[in-house]
Amino acid sequence: MFGLEPHVLLLLGVCLLAACAFEFVNGFHDTANAVATVIYTNTLRPWVAVVWSAFWNFIGVFAGGISVAMGIIYLLPVETLVDANVYHGVAMVGALLIGAIIWNLGTWYYGIPASSSHALIGSILGVGIAFSLLPDSKGAAVNWGKAGETGIGLLVGPLLGFALTIGLMFILKRFVRNKAIFKEPHKRKPPPLWIRLTLIVTCTLVSFFHGSNDGQKGVGLIMLILIGIVPSFFALDQSKNPLDLRASLVKVEQVMNRVNRDELSPADQKMLAEIQTQTADMDRIFANTTRIEDLPRQTRFEIRRDILLIANRAKKLLGSEKVSLSTADRNTYDDAIKDMKSFTDYAPWWVLLMVSLSLACGTMIGWQRIVKTIGERIGKEHLSYAQGASSELVAAAMIGISTQIGVAASTTHVLTSSIAGSMVASRGVKNVNPGMVRSIALAWVLTLPVTMVLSGGLFLLFRVFLD
Repeated sequence: MFGLEPHVLLLLGVCLLAACAFEFVNGFHDTANAVATVIYTNTLRPWVAVVWSAFWNFIGVFAGGISVAMGIIYLLPVETLVDANVYHGVAMVGALLIGAIIWNLGTWYYGIPASSSHALIGSILGVGIAFSLLPDSKGAAVNWGKAGETGIGLLVGPLLGFALTIGLMFILKRFVRNKAIFKEPHKRKPPPLWIRLTLIVTCTLVSFFHGSNDGQKGVGLIMLILIGIVPSFFALDQSKNPLDLRASLVKVEQVMNRVNRDELSPADQKMLAEIQTQTADMDRIFANTTRIEDLPRQTRFEIRRDILLIANRAKKLLGSEKVSLSTADRNTYDDAIKDMKSFTDYAPWWVLLMVSLSLACGTMIGWQRIVKTIGERIGKEHLSYAQGASSELVAAAMIGISTQIGVAASTTHVLTSSIAGSMVASRGVKNVNPGMVRSIALAWVLTLPVTMVLSGGLFLLFRVFLD
């Protein structure tokens, strides 16, 4: 299979299994975010809620696109993404997966709502920093620009969730005359029909958007595995003809040739020379090739490497104030790079299926611990209909917007913050359980450093044994 040696094929299988295990753990860790409110308000029976949530998580993976997946991948320095050594790829993916899974299982065991997104991002950052400590490393430790964008999204989401839920609760109190929705639900009676339908809709939306956002992280992981271990098959989108890249390559070369070298600093001159080296390498690959059958399969990874290096270096170069290019030239370059990256930024349908099945199966198992925390332990009062509906509506909107703009969101952070906001809106800050909030906050604070140390240490250890 794929022409791999048996031990490499075994490593591929283990890595794919680990990626599915991460999504499986993510499923039962984050299920509570969607089903806690409908269970604790007697809107749906637990088994119905969990199966319903699993179904919409499954659908969400297929509908979410791959922008978040690529955002996760590009947290790593580009140097790690163009390393053709199979064992280096195994060390990288294995370390970040094991680090994230260990943390997720630990927090789930103690019933603490912790962010799978934070765990994965922390693991990626740990691998990137560990990579920079290697003797032969010359690149940046982490793509800090992308990390900054992701960090802002993960920080702003919970704050907005908290504030918006408080605002929505006040609106409900002002305009809804039925005060029963603000009281503790009857133990054996379902809520009024309109609030019941609202809660089912919000549960559906949170489940769908969780699949569309968190599922993409699993897609990104699997693509890292496939590209790292089987680059000749998965470096480029199999459904596209690499020879179609030539038109966009010509446009990039034309724009780069218009850059005035004399105006650049020595560092920028070096970067321009490196870009031109990569475009020349792609010209070499395509030279005298008129049919896709004439293009050696092993060159697919070389093409991918050149595209990523060109995009990474040209972005830095064109951001320099000393580069004087017209708006038309910049637009031409942007369109050309966008077309070229459509060959590298992709995921086969069966990868989406693997992730969606793993996430859906995980959703139906092990959800009770976190559900109890969200439903009973964040606040000092039982979750009311209004609290459940408002917190899930805000969470669904926040996660959906994050997916649309291609930013990783923490479903756990957004929803638990929204639940806390609904408790504050009911009876003030004193209505929040300080002990539980401290435990959740501590887990949030520790997630990044602990997973960074775990994955970074494992990466260095794996590199020693696999080199």
